[in-house]
Amino acid sequence: MADTMTNRLVLHPIDEIEAERILGGVPTPVDDWAPGYPFEGDLEAVGGFLAATVAGGDQRPWGYYQLRRREDGLAIGGIRFAGPPDASGTVEVGYGLIPDARGKGYAAEALRGMIALARANGALRVIAETSSKNIASQRTLRDVGMPRTGSAGDTWRYELALTPA
Repeated sequence: MADTMTNRLVLHPIDEIEAERILGGVPTPVDDWAPGYPFEGDLEAVGGFLAATVAGGDQRPWGYYQLRRREDGLAIGGIRFAGPPDASGTVEVGYGLIPDARGKGYAAEALRGMIALARANGALRVIAETSSKNIASQRTLRDVGMPRTGSAGDTWRYELALTPA
């Protein structure tokens, strides 16, 4: 599967071999990781991707995407679909960046790229959840047009209906 390009990022869909390298935390010469990558959130997401791949085969396009800066090629975080769309066409997305990459608009840019991927692959709705305390993530979700649609305790839910591609 091909990389998805945004203005400043490459959304690189990882495969099983890359997932194992990321989980091992030891880059090979072909891996360009910024200091701090992978962080705990990446390891959780990649672990889920790998488990789903082992159980059900290749998850792409509904898997984990490594976020690389186009300017230097360094991996600075990840963004993922939590699996293929459900029966209603809804797909969940989650994302995270190393601390040095936060506050620069990368998360919103990556999320716009994932929304476009979801639309192009037939999803009808994108959802995301975040903590009521995660102001930066709430701002990112609003910035890409995902309004808050509900909550369960400390978890807030955001949704975006997609028009067919």
